[in-house]
Amino acid sequence: MDGTLQLPATSPSDTDALIADALAGLTQPEKSLSPKWLYDHRGSALFEQITTLPEYYPTRTEAGILRDNAAALAALVPQGGALVELGSGASVKTRTVLDAGAHFGAYVPIDISRDFLFETSDDLRLRYPTLDILPVVADFTRPVDLPTSLEQTAKVAFFPGSTIGNLVPERAQALLAGVRAWTDTRAFILGVDLVKDTRDLVAAYDDAQGVTATFITNILERLNREAGADFDLDAFAYRASWDPDLARIDMHLVSRRAQSVSLGGQVVAFAAGEPIHISAARKYTADSLATMAAQAGWSVATRFTDGQERFAVAVLTPDPAA
Repeated sequence: MDGTLQLPATSPSDTDALIADALAGLTQPEKSLSPKWLYDHRGSALFEQITTLPEYYPTRTEAGILRDNAAALAALVPQGGALVELGSGASVKTRTVLDAGAHFGAYVPIDISRDFLFETSDDLRLRYPTLDILPVVADFTRPVDLPTSLEQTAKVAFFPGSTIGNLVPERAQALLAGVRAWTDTRAFILGVDLVKDTRDLVAAYDDAQGVTATFITNILERLNREAGADFDLDAFAYRASWDPDLARIDMHLVSRRAQSVSLGGQVVAFAAGEPIHISAARKYTADSLATMAAQAGWSVATRFTDGQERFAVAVLTPDPAA
């Protein structure tokens, strides 16, 4: 984690998309970078390290909920059906459900990080030799083409980690609606982080070891490496803050001084103290979760939570009236 992983060459189309997206965000009055670019090979590995930190309660809390309710969650998938995971990463928590799902026909991990996804899929094939592992390289915030072999297969979507909270409400609703439109989708297992004490929330996104700061700053390093930018990484500071009105943690990189950066043949100027918004992590209540689900054609069938009500794994089912 402390070292730099060797990355495969990025294709020209990926590089063009990275530059175009970065320039679109950095030339706005309020600068931003899309969090999807955090997850290159190194970024994915850094995030996996974050999930083991003492301050980062969501992963271990959700893992406990999944362990305690694995049989009930696996039972949502019909005999021979498919579990389809959005943003699968290393698929660590997913194994709890897969272990309880000997009747599954297929597991479809969807992730934007191609090499990381394929490495994980190879490992899963060794762990689950009778299960069809069908990885899909895709940006799950956009429409996803599932394997054609699963067109008539019953599906249950799985989206743990409260990653839904990283999306703006419009994107979150669009994602839920998109999954609702899949053929024969029986349920959606959704991990959501809950509103709680502000100190616990901020600490989870600004750990004492600085791993989260490294993870967020890696987006600038990626722009330097893949897009030929010249960001001075030491000239930006990481900041995490809680916005009670929007019920979310905001993650920024703040320019320590006035400076200019070259990117894609353009020059981007930063004032001292000017932030780049990198990511947001929205938190939910029972009411806000139900509202979000209903707007996309789902009903909250049940919620599994830990004893302290810190995190929830919600089971959404299609609303027949939608």
